[in-house]
Amino acid sequence: MKYDSPIEVTRLPHRLLPDPARVIMRLFLPGDERRVRAIVNRVMGLSETDTSFLLSDLRERFGYKHLDLDAVLAENYEAVRHCVPDPDGLSRRRRLLIGAYFTMEYAIEAAALFNPSMVPAIDQDDLPPGSTRFLMSLRATGEGHISSIVFRRGVIDAELNIDMDAVSPYSRQLEVVENRSYEKRVYLLKLIEMGSYNDLAGAVLDRLGEGFTFRELNEAIERIDETQDAPASLQETADNMLSLARSNYHMYLPEDADPSEIVIFPSSENESHGIEDVRLVHFVDDDGPSRYYGTYTAYNGFRILPQILEMSEHGTVKVHTMGGRYARNKGVALFPRKVDGFYMMISRLDNENLYLMKSDNVRFWNEARMIQTPKYFWELVQIGNCGSPLETDEGWLLLTHGVGPMRQYCIGATLLDRYDPSRLIGQTERPLLVPVGEERTGYVPNVVYSCGGMIHNDTLIIPYAMSDISTSFATVPLAELLALLTGKDTSKPKRSRNRR
Repeated sequence: MKYDSPIEVTRLPHRLLPDPARVIMRLFLPGDERRVRAIVNRVMGLSETDTSFLLSDLRERFGYKHLDLDAVLAENYEAVRHCVPDPDGLSRRRRLLIGAYFTMEYAIEAAALFNPSMVPAIDQDDLPPGSTRFLMSLRATGEGHISSIVFRRGVIDAELNIDMDAVSPYSRQLEVVENRSYEKRVYLLKLIEMGSYNDLAGAVLDRLGEGFTFRELNEAIERIDETQDAPASLQETADNMLSLARSNYHMYLPEDADPSEIVIFPSSENESHGIEDVRLVHFVDDDGPSRYYGTYTAYNGFRILPQILEMSEHGTVKVHTMGGRYARNKGVALFPRKVDGFYMMISRLDNENLYLMKSDNVRFWNEARMIQTPKYFWELVQIGNCGSPLETDEGWLLLTHGVGPMRQYCIGATLLDRYDPSRLIGQTERPLLVPVGEERTGYVPNVVYSCGGMIHNDTLIIPYAMSDISTSFATVPLAELLALLTGKDTSKPKRSRNRR
């Protein structure tokens, strides 16, 4: 039993490292309302001259890192406005300075930049022949081990040289659209699935139309609360209904934003401890424009929840909680197109085996079938996917990860039938990538991991994380891999090599 790769794997010299200088601004509340009022009163005691000087100094020291400094300070002032005496009598400078005392910088990548997913970009204009522009999502982790989604973009040329675009000096946290809207039918199904539907929830929904906004939902709950016979249990029902609503939201992509500026930071209670391991896919519909989907894990410190986001290159990012009997656990990966008229996903429902799920609704999943179980020495603890399946003439190529002795994570591959993905054609007996050298050292040792690769010029490109710290790339000849998986390969094992 050897860990040698069955075919040649080339590790590239690129390293995407976490950068503690990349920061966003967040609301900073250092205590309860009593303390907030005390801080406000102390700031109110500053003279107008001091106020003007301090604000100018803040703009000089922080403005070069934040395109929207004044806007965020104004927004954070509004969060504590109710604690301000005579708020209507304040100058704009004073309001912004108060906002600054309740604002902090958060280093989004201070701890790690890892678990990459890589897809062909929608925009492929103005490229040399044989080149492909790609978009990458990565998991960025900062203080408190809170994870968010960040992006990078680059180009692979005909000779497999990777040129990463320059990273913008700015980072922008996408803002949630305040008065988001919902479909009653979809919202009701998820509420029932959560076990949160009861007579009170029904009474609230009866007051709403087939489509409703967050504000209308909140007002309907308040009207029920105002009735004399509203029981005490309404609070729990209201909390559940509002929590579900906040987990489904929209964000706007600024038209002028560079992809490397975009930060999707946790925005709901379900995401409060992080957004983890986005599996990005460039999805092409039968009768519509192509778009990106990303499936990820929301974590609130106690439970995980599978979520899905949808976005175009410029426009709105839509985030939804996935529902259905089998929408659970980590690591769901969407196929890049419908198969036989259905959306399909690879998942690990039981934290151990791989399943194929299919549905006529990308947000609800009630059909699943086990297709692969741990079989070889490097994956006997558990297996999972390493991103969305990639379509080839021989079938759907699925990168997998396996956990073996000493909790070592390795990357292998599986081939599924192109027309019936529940049928497994072949899998690698030995892993393609095993943690070696510097890859073995990090926040979580002995791990190589990917959330999705892509095919370029008959080569499989695998972006991969090294022990939950940083990211690199490897390449695999596609024809050799497919020959191995279809049983047509007769070559001897080849060692991986580095390309310098």
